[in-house]
Amino acid sequence: MTESVARRPEIAQCGAIALGTPKLETSLTFFRDTLGMEEVERVGDTVYLRGYQEMKHHSLVLFASETPIVDSYSFRVKRPEDVELFYNELLAQEVEVVELPAGQQAGRGTAIRFVVPHAGHSFELYYDIDAPQAPEEISSKLLSNSSRRRGLGVRRIDHYNIQTAPDNVGKAEGWLREALGFKRREYVYVPENDFLIASWTSVTSQVHDLAIAMSLTNQNAQLHHVAFNLENHSDLIVAADTLRDHDVHFHCGPGKHGIGQAMYLYLEEPGSGHRIELYSGNYHIFDPDWNALGWTPTNPDGMTWFGQELDVSQDGSMSSSTDSVSSLTPLIGQPQPVGQA
Repeated sequence: MTESVARRPEIAQCGAIALGTPKLETSLTFFRDTLGMEEVERVGDTVYLRGYQEMKHHSLVLFASETPIVDSYSFRVKRPEDVELFYNELLAQEVEVVELPAGQQAGRGTAIRFVVPHAGHSFELYYDIDAPQAPEEISSKLLSNSSRRRGLGVRRIDHYNIQTAPDNVGKAEGWLREALGFKRREYVYVPENDFLIASWTSVTSQVHDLAIAMSLTNQNAQLHHVAFNLENHSDLIVAADTLRDHDVHFHCGPGKHGIGQAMYLYLEEPGSGHRIELYSGNYHIFDPDWNALGWTPTNPDGMTWFGQELDVSQDGSMSSSTDSVSSLTPLIGQPQPVGQA
C-alpha cells in the first residue's frame, strides 16, 4: 500500500447568506412570518434566521443597509482544522484572506473571509456554529426538525447562484473547482469555442450548491438569486398561490428546470428587491465517476422544462455586493460587524 496522502480541506455545505436590506422589518416579516423561518437572534439591526429543518444557528442574516447588498456567502467546512488549512492554501495562492473572530456572526466560531478570484464575491468559511433549541412555543415533536413547520414552510437554504462578467465565468468556475473542491454537475457552453456560459457545481449530492453564470450587465460580484428549499412540488404551488395574494412580485414560475429537474418560483423579496428562489425537488448524484452534462444555448429545455421562462429584461443581476479586495481591508486586524465591510 502506498503512503496515505494528507487529506485536503473540504467544504461540507452552504452555510448562510448575509443580505442587506433598506427595509429591515419588511424583509424580516417576509422571511419569518410569510416563509415561516425562525428568528433565532437579533443583535442591533442584524437578525439571524433559519429554516424549520436547520439545526444550526442560522442560514440567513438580514441587516439594515441603505441599499440592497450582499455582504457574504458562507460555507461550512467538514472538519475544524479545515478552516486553517484553507487559510494556508489561500495564502499560498496569494489570495488575500483574513481571519474573522468567533462571534463576528452571532453563534458562529472563527471564520475566514476572501474574495473569489475572477468573480469578486466575498466567501466566508467556518466550522464551529451553535445549535440552539427552538423556543418551546414553536418546538417540534419531530426530532429531525429544529422547529415546527410554519408559514410556507421553508426547510433550509438550498443554494447560491452568482454571476460575473462573461469573460470571467470559465476562470472563476475553474478556480472554484480546483481551490475549493466544487464539482461540475451540469453546464451551458458554446461548443464552437468551448466558452463557458454557466455551471452548476456542488460539494454534496445535490446538482448544485453553487451555480455561477455570466452577468448580462457585464459586472462581477453579482447575486442572481439565493434559493430556499420547500419539501415538495405541492408546497411550491401553494406558495405561489399565497404569495400572489400578498402582492409579491414574481420574476418567473412556477415551473420546472431541465438542469437539475427541480420546481422553481423566482420572486422579488419585498423589503430589498433581492431575487429569491423557492425550490423543490431535483435529482441527486451518488456516482463517484459522474460526467458533467453539457447543454448549449440552442437547447431551451435546460433552463425551463415547462413553465414561464425568466424574462431576459429581468435576467440581469438583482443585487450587487460589497465583494471586492478593498472590502477586506477594514477587516484586517479589526473585523467589522456584518454589513460594515
